[in-house]
Amino acid sequence: MKILVDMNLPADWVVFFAAHGIEAAHWSAIGKPDAKDREIMAWARERRYIVFTHDLDLAAIVATTNADGPSVLQTRTQDVLPGAIGRDILNVLRDHHEALGQGAIVTVDELKSRIRILPILKIEL
Repeated sequence: MKILVDMNLPADWVVFFAAHGIEAAHWSAIGKPDAKDREIMAWARERRYIVFTHDLDLAAIVATTNADGPSVLQTRTQDVLPGAIGRDILNVLRDHHEALGQGAIVTVDELKSRIRILPILKIEL
């Protein structure tokens, strides 16, 4: 499992993940800080990284294009620091490891996590 930490989350996450045996990189160490969302997603998809973000747009790109990846782990909490939600994020990664490896959007908030398997197909009525 490899995690790409989006610009809207602190780089402290890379150290946190490494301490738990998870390979991670912060986008600031890879690309331009003002890179377009599609560039970030293409980079992650090509290298099979899960994108960890606090942004709704990255999951929306995957959902609306019927793509099967990259997987997105999205936190919707107020406090996005590893000390506040790190344990919860690790639990979600453990619990949804298989789905994230195959393509999923997992959203985590203060109360629960929700998962959507990719691709998200439109249903015609």
